[in-house]
Amino acid sequence: MPAKPGTAKAKPLKAASEQAIAEPYATGSTAAAVSEKTLEQAIGVQVRYLRRRIGITVAELATASGLSGGMLSKIENGQISPSLATLQALASALNVPITNFFSSFEEKRDCSFVKAGTGVVIERRGTKAGHQYSLLGAALGGTLILEPYLITLHKDAAPYTAFQHEGTEFIYMITGEVLYRHGDQSYHLTPGDALLFDSAAPHGPEKLLVQPMTYLSIIAYNRETS
Repeated sequence: MPAKPGTAKAKPLKAASEQAIAEPYATGSTAAAVSEKTLEQAIGVQVRYLRRRIGITVAELATASGLSGGMLSKIENGQISPSLATLQALASALNVPITNFFSSFEEKRDCSFVKAGTGVVIERRGTKAGHQYSLLGAALGGTLILEPYLITLHKDAAPYTAFQHEGTEFIYMITGEVLYRHGDQSYHLTPGDALLFDSAAPHGPEKLLVQPMTYLSIIAYNRETS
């Protein structure tokens, strides 16, 4: 039956599956969307890495390969697509197979799975003070290293505030209570509390208030590539 004048036709309802597709899930993170490296960028990363590995400058590699410094700089920054002849000249100057320049282009996404209770026990500073470190995963590649530990302090553990290393550390308290020191400040951590800090400053458990205690510690730092 035709609609009456002035009456809008009702739009058909979309299926729930169609609505779900139209509205992507939000994670709450402010991280940028994944951006895949182009072939030019992947080649540039490898050229820079190989050059730094043997300890020569852009100017030195440019001279050895017969390129201008500006051209080499653009290649390392992924701004141009080098010809096969250029790649051959670079490979010869760096003394590597030409295929080395393409090794990171098809890089796989890492995933590390550890079953409950199977984390590798690691010897670290503080182990002698009765702190047990169970490694829960490992970053297999990329420029960022993440070390997730489940740390257990038993009743015979002792305070230790002299930890100091590169990177950023995140602590999430699971059981027990501790007065945790970072620099010149101390924080009373109970289950559910979290602490994020620059791990270059001296830090560690200052007073073990309720034992045994466990907390998750995640350390992040840049992989050394030069």
